[in-house]
Amino acid sequence: MSAPLLLDLTHTSHTRARTGVQRVARALHAALGSRGRAVTHDPYLAGWRTLQGWERANLVSPHVASTRGAQWPWPARLAGHLRRRWRARRALGPQPDATVADGAHGLLVPEIFSATVGATLPELFARVRGPRVAIFHDALALQLPELTPAKTVARFPAYLVELLAFDAIAAVSADSAATLTKYWNWLGAKNPPPVATLPLGVDRPPPPPAPRSLIGHTPAILCVGSIEGRKNHLALLEACRQLWVAGGRFELRLIGLAHPETGRAALQRIRELQAAKFPLSYHGAVPDLMLEEAYRWCDFTVYPSVREGFGLPVLESVIRGKPCICSRFGAVGESARGGGCRMLDRVDVPSLAHAIGELLTAPMELRELGAAAQARKIRTWDDYLNDLMAWMNEVPRRA
Repeated sequence: MSAPLLLDLTHTSHTRARTGVQRVARALHAALGSRGRAVTHDPYLAGWRTLQGWERANLVSPHVASTRGAQWPWPARLAGHLRRRWRARRALGPQPDATVADGAHGLLVPEIFSATVGATLPELFARVRGPRVAIFHDALALQLPELTPAKTVARFPAYLVELLAFDAIAAVSADSAATLTKYWNWLGAKNPPPVATLPLGVDRPPPPPAPRSLIGHTPAILCVGSIEGRKNHLALLEACRQLWVAGGRFELRLIGLAHPETGRAALQRIRELQAAKFPLSYHGAVPDLMLEEAYRWCDFTVYPSVREGFGLPVLESVIRGKPCICSRFGAVGESARGGGCRMLDRVDVPSLAHAIGELLTAPMELRELGAAAQARKIRTWDDYLNDLMAWMNEVPRRA
């Protein structure tokens, strides 16, 4: 496939949040480089256009947002409105800018798009000569509705139907691919697009500045992931509390953006444990440099999520040589099976407490897991993109 490949970054280019989907979208934008052309649907213009300077700056900014929502500054809103009115006066309609799809040989949509974007995708589809492909992350909104924001649960059935309009779907794990296929079968969808499994890559970490000193070092456990219901932080916090009460000597460090709806209970529990003087810190969303420092100083990580579409933090821990405690099932298990992980049959309080306690008191096992992590060959974003583009070259246009 020749360049450029259109990359829809409608949400990611308007937020500095670092949730899993945004990390995937940013990584693809960086890996594509000049082979890609990032586009957005501008609701104030009521059309598609290429990214402007302030939107491109959002993609590479080292600053991290404390909210997930898209932000549109007033000058951008006004500019969109004015261009929309100019078009209306000349009866041009809400057409994409000529530069959006001029010469484009394919379209890649890595985001879980909104209903507004979904309704306007046919306009973009018609301008692209090559395959139109969406990345499918998960259907956790329907699998775990009690742990998902109500608006997301309400939106998801329509989103899964809108995916049927694409030429093909690149699922991030075998578990996600099976989930989507089963849903379409249950729906009775006729002639659905093919679904391929293409596991994601991860960023290669920078080399550590110097070996850390272990003199006076208190064991440190790191948990990276957004604070929300399905991530299961309440079970991790209770497991650690029980170990601390029993005399365990370690620190727990939590990093991740909190969801205001499903993360509320975990945030409250964090504050209670901190008030009780347990060695627990929560830093919210942090810049990359601070995240790298946290990985460097931890002894191992815990990813207690109940269910994931992929589970990037597992591989991000392993690629840094840090063992990870996580589930052995679903998409997380797919990432963990290559080595360097302590896989659990259940991610409940007793199982987490037992696994954490053993790694804290079994230095030999911890070293063996660390060696296994360092020995693994982990796919990078360049690997992922090469596989993705090679596969897209074979995807036919369906209509």
